[in-house]
Amino acid sequence: MRTSLPRSLVLGGAIATSLCIGYALGAQPHMDEAIAILQSARAELAKAEPNKGGHRERALGLIDNAIAEIRAGIAFAATH
Repeated sequence: MRTSLPRSLVLGGAIATSLCIGYALGAQPHMDEAIAILQSARAELAKAEPNKGGHRERALGLIDNAIAEIRAGIAFAATH
């Protein structure tokens, strides 16, 4: 069965549009990058000497909280 060119173009356009909409709704590149940066910072802090008067440990906890908040934001955006 032969499909006409205009029909193929419309179908292809519809598929491409739906993929773009799905990416726009689900992708969170800035949020994902923020998590990656925070995880890198956490790894560096974890390697540091624990002689900072408890500030290093507090910073580790704050980074963990920040990562959790970003993940919660991503989850929220996925459902709204």
